[in-house]
Amino acid sequence: MSSLYTRSKEFTRNRKSQSDSPPASPSPTAKTLRVSSIFYLHMLESGGSNPTTSDSYGDRASARARREAREARLATLTSRVEEDSNRDYKKLYESALTENQKLKTKLQEAQLELADIKSKLEKVTQQKQEKTSDRSSVLEMEKRERRALERKMSEMEEEMKVLTELKSDNQRLKDENGALIRVISKLSK
Repeated sequence: MSSLYTRSKEFTRNRKSQSDSPPASPSPTAKTLRVSSIFYLHMLESGGSNPTTSDSYGDRASARARREAREARLATLTSRVEEDSNRDYKKLYESALTENQKLKTKLQEAQLELADIKSKLEKVTQQKQEKTSDRSSVLEMEKRERRALERKMSEMEEEMKVLTELKSDNQRLKDENGALIRVISKLSK
């Protein structure tokens, strides 16, 4: 059994190696056979009879003329297609150039606009900084003034207290003076 197994394995290996190898180029005889078969098919299409039978010279000439006419038509078609494709490429190139120019101008305009907006933004930020610095200086001045006013108020309140004390002392002294004057006037009587 093992001998059969090894043979079948070798057989599949040989098959794979033959199928994996690239096809060989056709031999010269195969090429001539292919050309002759194409010629035979061409003759059948053109209405010719079996190649073994004799063809008239006129049939061959008409077939040759038709073939040449067909080749000429194909050549003109391919040249037209090439010219059209060249024209199309030229048109595409020109349209791409114009599109690129338009995009370049738009890009330059956008860059100018961007530079303008940046300068405006810088001016606005400077103004804001100046305003905030002005505001902060104004706030500091207001705070100083408020502190000064608060000091003055506290001083004035103390002066008011002193004044009320002095008034009450003055009133007390007046009352005492009046009482002393009455006592002295009673004593002098």
